[in-house]
Amino acid sequence: MAELRVSAVVAERGLDVAFGVGAGEVLAVLGPNGAGKSTTMHVIAGLVCPDSGTVRVGERMLTDTTAGTQVATHDRRVGLLLQAPLLFPHLSVMGNVSFAPRSRRVGRRQARRDALRWLEEVGLAEMAHRKPSELSGGQAQRVAIARALAAEPDVLLLDEPLAGLDVAVAAAVRTLLRRVITADGRATVLITHDLLDVLALADRVLVLEGGKLAEIGPVGDVLAAPRSRFGARIAGVNLVIGILLEPSALRTDSGAIWHGMCAEELAAGQAAVAVFTPAAVAVYRELPHGSPRNSVQVTVAELTTVGATVRVRAAEQDEGGPGLAADITAEAAAEMRLAAGERVWFTVKAQEVVLHAASRRPVHSL
Repeated sequence: MAELRVSAVVAERGLDVAFGVGAGEVLAVLGPNGAGKSTTMHVIAGLVCPDSGTVRVGERMLTDTTAGTQVATHDRRVGLLLQAPLLFPHLSVMGNVSFAPRSRRVGRRQARRDALRWLEEVGLAEMAHRKPSELSGGQAQRVAIARALAAEPDVLLLDEPLAGLDVAVAAAVRTLLRRVITADGRATVLITHDLLDVLALADRVLVLEGGKLAEIGPVGDVLAAPRSRFGARIAGVNLVIGILLEPSALRTDSGAIWHGMCAEELAAGQAAVAVFTPAAVAVYRELPHGSPRNSVQVTVAELTTVGATVRVRAAEQDEGGPGLAADITAEAAAEMRLAAGERVWFTVKAQEVVLHAASRRPVHSL
């Protein structure tokens, strides 16, 4: 197996990305709706030809706009697994899975052997003669996984493959995917909105925002110290973007100053982000005397429960970033009688705020 390298511009959809996925690596692609995730997937699969760019797997060029190369979708050796299994209803489970090797012009007998091997891998060999209508949702998705892998793709694309399954079934299929997708060392790209998918399946995370690469890095690094708004949202932390004034102070576009602790060497004038958890935020009706160094007045957008705590989500930041969040006790929320639309103060101690560079370079270049 070989690495995947992608560089693509699709002007009509605002996409301009370049990244690599190593052989045997799973790259999770995250981002808000409309960020360009599906377009990126379609470029790799050959369903969309970019205005400029290349798609290469090892030494095999699948797309090269300069040379006029655009390998047809069915010849790219790129497997695609979607949220819906999309099994052929008129074929048996065996027929569905053996369809993949048959499409590669493998003989009928060998195709059945290949299909049976993959059905054994996903634990459904005993259901080989059933029709899709006789399967549960989890079983149908397992068959779809077997069919995708029976095609022996060089690259596997997973587009929200677990979104339609209940929690218990999704957990089982997630475990199965982790075992089988890296067994042959193929490059895998995963689109998901579920943090559990990222934690269980991915090696690295790429965040798209507005069609551009906002950050990329190992899962642990991105979730512990996100540098993008969507990365912060999925990691469950607060993020404020600005320019560093000094090693311990950041100024936002609105002029607000945030004080914190630098996690790396930063220089004045450098774009930076302040990251802190909702649990580090205290909420007050009035600005308290002797308050922590970071205080900001916000409008409450919504109140939700998170376990035994109440999450107070503020309206969107002046810079356009997601609203800041604070986790407080139910007793505190009841005492303050908080409601959407009210103005309150969020305060955060400087030692709870970590300052990072605003952009993250790829950990390794492919």
